[in-house]
Amino acid sequence: MRKLTYLFVAVVLGLASCTSKGYTITGTLEGSADGDTVFMMEQTERQFLSVDTAVIAKGIFTFTGVQDSVVNRYLVCRGEDDLQPAYVDFFLENGSIKVKMIRTEGGSVVSGTPINDAYQAFKNNLQAVFAKQRTLMEEMTAAAPEEQEAKATEAKALDKEIVSVMKEAVNSNKDTPLGVFLLNTCNYYMEDDDIEQLISILPAQYQNNPNIVELKNRIEQSRGTDVGQRFADLELKSPEGNPVKLSDYAGKGKLVLVDFWASWCSPCRNEMPKLVEAYAKYKDKNFEIVGVSLDQDAESWKKGLEELNMTWPQMSDLNYWNSEAAKIYAIRGIPHVVLIDGEGVIVSRGLHGEELQNKLAELLQ
Repeated sequence: MRKLTYLFVAVVLGLASCTSKGYTITGTLEGSADGDTVFMMEQTERQFLSVDTAVIAKGIFTFTGVQDSVVNRYLVCRGEDDLQPAYVDFFLENGSIKVKMIRTEGGSVVSGTPINDAYQAFKNNLQAVFAKQRTLMEEMTAAAPEEQEAKATEAKALDKEIVSVMKEAVNSNKDTPLGVFLLNTCNYYMEDDDIEQLISILPAQYQNNPNIVELKNRIEQSRGTDVGQRFADLELKSPEGNPVKLSDYAGKGKLVLVDFWASWCSPCRNEMPKLVEAYAKYKDKNFEIVGVSLDQDAESWKKGLEELNMTWPQMSDLNYWNSEAAKIYAIRGIPHVVLIDGEGVIVSRGLHGEELQNKLAELLQ
């Protein structure tokens, strides 16, 4: 009986594959006009390439084709006068895919196929938490000073809720390409232990996925530069083009703050006045800052140093996210600060804002 059941399933699956007619994407775009072009695009190495186009007619655009594997794609329609384009990402898979594009960020909906339905559910869950965050920020702005600390505690709890939504989505979709995609795109918010646990539950067929292999390698590298480990040396170039090593400063009795940043990074620039203030306060108290830039243009780097009044030692290989320093220290986002004590041991990573200032006061008092 069991063999007959297996045979029946095999026949049904075989018929399904034989009668598959590929995909049809049918969509609408709020505020569009007939004649507007919708681009289907793929993202490769931080660039977007057009793979297909459709022209809106009678308010509807349509794409058809046959897809041999499930892949992530974007639908993009540029606005008039180079305004912000409307876009939505989705999974290209065989079946009938329905798209409702809205120019408001997070408002578009893609449905109709299993992975797109699951992806949309994840987006909806995430948007619900983001909505709570927006409300909380409004409440914090209006709250009395004595109430703001409680609101800040709520905000931290929402950060944890966001990560929880991401982890649950990976776990629920671990047997599909969506699980791998979400782990690859959301791991920046997770701790290494959580990432390792999620990788461990992925089926064998995904263990050699290039993105998963890269994640494994990055975590292994990260373990070597974790808190409690001796710092890994770096040898890059100064703004003047001279060789410079991190060991020229670290492990020589001073507390060294290694600041991973870039002139093009807005959060880095916003954080810099606090570092300038800390440097002025502690530079004569066995404290040093070493900037490690992920810039790719020397002039932009030097201009940023001048604009931001960064007078401490700097180094870079001008290789952007391919920087060897970023790889060695497993940097996933900037700004990122690594604190190294006088003996050369890493004592903290990833602090910023008031947390960083409090840590410096604790270590340098």
